[in-house]
Amino acid sequence: MTRSAAPHYMVTRFAPSPTGRLHVGHGWSALMAMDMARRTGGTFRLRIEDIDGTRSRPDHVAAITEDLRWLGIDWDGAIVFQSHRLALYDAALDRLRAMGLLYPCFCTRADIAASASAPHGPEGPVYPGTCRVLPPVDRAARMARGDAHAWRLDVARAAALAGRLDWTERPFPPDDSAPTRAVAADALRHGDVVLARKDAPASYHLSCTLDDAAMGITHVLRGDDLRDATGIHRLIQALLDLPAPVYVHHPLLVDATGRRLAKRNGSIALADLRAQGADPAALAADLRQGRFPVGITAGRA
Repeated sequence: MTRSAAPHYMVTRFAPSPTGRLHVGHGWSALMAMDMARRTGGTFRLRIEDIDGTRSRPDHVAAITEDLRWLGIDWDGAIVFQSHRLALYDAALDRLRAMGLLYPCFCTRADIAASASAPHGPEGPVYPGTCRVLPPVDRAARMARGDAHAWRLDVARAAALAGRLDWTERPFPPDDSAPTRAVAADALRHGDVVLARKDAPASYHLSCTLDDAAMGITHVLRGDDLRDATGIHRLIQALLDLPAPVYVHHPLLVDATGRRLAKRNGSIALADLRAQGADPAALAADLRQGRFPVGITAGRA
């Protein structure tokens, strides 16, 4: 149901959310994605994932572009904003509903956490399927009442429809001559994932997969924390007849305590390094060689 991306010409991307300043790890990832494309004479795109209405801020978009350009990172074409692509997400959700693969879920996070039957998966407690087995009359009544709900993918049914799936993985560090390998796409371990939230028109799983396809991305370079999500993305690609890119997953940057770099915990921001008078060319050269500021290493958080 899918086609593989051509290996000789790469289209890569960097896709930050405008929820704060970029840190060193973001810069490292963006540099590697840009360099992958440039080595083949390919294309490097920038996408702003700005559909989280509670945290995304327009002023952070300007800060992101400022930080990237300071580090010597430039992109091809116009910036893609997810907030401009809501019709694409709606159409995909409608298609999946028509296939009988989505159902409304009225459960809160507290409801799921309190469920004794909820095992843990890659992203925490796996949804126990409470609303999947909700009697149709109860579901219709709650929808008619306008109860807040998310839309979940019936993963078991979707996986049965799609059949066996693999994704293509290229080893890290990116090496154009290194052989790729097929990785089995196990979507079932995630449970019934949310594809549209109560507070956002599309989840990361849906929006990211649709946008990569629409932008012609052939190679996705991203952090190792998203490796497990690839099984779900591969399933969505198969269901919607989307092309399957090659994936490269890089280690996360962590601080001296082993905690992953993140905007929320005050990790070293590129803006802070610039304010301290850091040489951006020297920093970019160090990052390309896997040399990071003091107290930061590459590894698993």
